Amino acid sequence: MDNMPVTEKVLLYIENHLDNKLSLGKIAQELHYSKFYMARMLKEDMGCTLYKYIRGRQMDEAAVKLAETSKSIAEIALEAGYGSQQAFTQAFRCEYQCTPQEYRRREIHFPKGKGSGVEMKSAGGGMAA
Repeated sequence: MDNMPVTEKVLLYIENHLDNKLSLGKIAQELHYSKFYMARMLKEDMGCTLYKYIRGRQMDEAAVKLAETSKSIAEIALEAGYGSQQAFTQAFRCEYQCTPQEYRRREIHFPKGKGSGVEMKSAGGGMAA
C-alpha cells in the first residue's frame, strides 16, 4: 500500500470503513497525511470533496440494501450515517429523484455506482471510481 497514490489509498480506506463515521481528519490521521494535502489531492483527482464522495458511496450502498434486503428504511438510514429516516429520505430524494420507498417498489434498480458517478481525473491509468 506504500507505493499506491494518495487518492487510491483514501478510496481503499473508505471502501473498507464505509460503515464507520468517516471524516477528512480521521482518514488523514489513519493514513498519515496532512488533511490539507489529502483534500487537495482528492479534489484534483476526483473533482469533488471527500464529503461528497463518501455521501455518494453511502447512498449507493443504501440503494443496494433497499433493493436487496428487507431491512427497514430507518435501519438503512442509521447504517448510512443519518440521524433520522426523514434526513435520509430527503438526501436520498436529492440523489435518486425518488423516495427510498418508491425506489424499493421499483422492479428495476439502478444504483448510481461508486461515488455517484465520480471518476478519477488522473491520466496515469489509475483507479477509476
